[in-house]
Amino acid sequence: MVMADRPEVKTASTPVTALAVLGLAESMLNGLARVPFHRPWSGPGGLLDNVGQSVTRQAVRSFMGYSMGLPIEEFRSMEKILDDICRVVMPPFIEVVDRVEITKDTIGGIDGLWCRAKASSDAYVDEGDDKQTIGATILYLHGGGYIGTSPIMYSAFAASLVRITGYEVFIADYRMAPEFPFPAGVHDAADVYRGLLERGVDPEHLVVAGDSGGGGLATSLITYLHRHDLPAPAAVALFSPEVDLDLNLPSITENAQYDILPWNVPVAPYLQGIQPNDERVSAVYATADPEWFPPTFVCWGADEMFRDGIRKFVENLEAAGVAVHAMEERGMFHVFPILMPWAESSKRVFRALHDLAGGTVTPDPDAEPTH
Repeated sequence: MVMADRPEVKTASTPVTALAVLGLAESMLNGLARVPFHRPWSGPGGLLDNVGQSVTRQAVRSFMGYSMGLPIEEFRSMEKILDDICRVVMPPFIEVVDRVEITKDTIGGIDGLWCRAKASSDAYVDEGDDKQTIGATILYLHGGGYIGTSPIMYSAFAASLVRITGYEVFIADYRMAPEFPFPAGVHDAADVYRGLLERGVDPEHLVVAGDSGGGGLATSLITYLHRHDLPAPAAVALFSPEVDLDLNLPSITENAQYDILPWNVPVAPYLQGIQPNDERVSAVYATADPEWFPPTFVCWGADEMFRDGIRKFVENLEAAGVAVHAMEERGMFHVFPILMPWAESSKRVFRALHDLAGGTVTPDPDAEPTH
């Protein structure tokens, strides 16, 4: 369910929405027209990576810059259109590229999407063929700065995680700001987590993952689980997590010209009165303990605005004795594995995830799809 489909969420009229979409197209075309003037062939990688990075950066930056300037009703209506397009395009694409199927489900009262290897499903395995074992379960919290996107928009990346790890992935459709500020998203994530446990998923075979705002939400969930005496998952996987909402470290301004994020990253809609240095929303201020904070994989770009906050977060985990596998990729921007899966930096991340999948989380030999 995209946010626009929730009864509490207001949307714009059809004519206004059409104008917003036209404005977006114009903004992105203007942004892409600037690419040749920024030496797109230069950079830390090969020619294809450098050009792809320049085009991706400008396209996403134009999209985000324009979207952040819209009234929330127009933003939700435009988001609905993009969600509808993804619902048509993504399932067949994922089926062909990754051999992954998408199914809807409601866990703990929260809607979401399952992404599973087709070879693990009885419907796709012929009699006599070996059925692929599901190694573990990933609860994925999608990004979007706590304010936007939807599970189907992240299905391609989730499918990649299925292929890389051999796990099943549930993308939770949690509530977002400004209509539902903190702690609504955390409570939804916790409800899904409890629901998975009630379905028989062993915490030792469960991974919590997320990117950007979803990565920050994943760390908030770990703190929530600790405070409510719930078992921790086996591991956490974070991609450019938004773990410092104070936004006062040097990389916020120093990397603004290189990142895909708008220079004025919005956090007020999510916080709405909560202090940005509250450890419940900014994990960089939390005191972690290996007794309850699980082994953590973190990757981020050296050129992203959140770089310094993530570095500090990783340093804090390491100082506390939490097992951490950290990857900072030179010349890369925010959530690069999602936006540029073909890049060499992304491939290094995927190889690390593949290697860690069997070492951090013990596969469950009796695992079946979590219906």
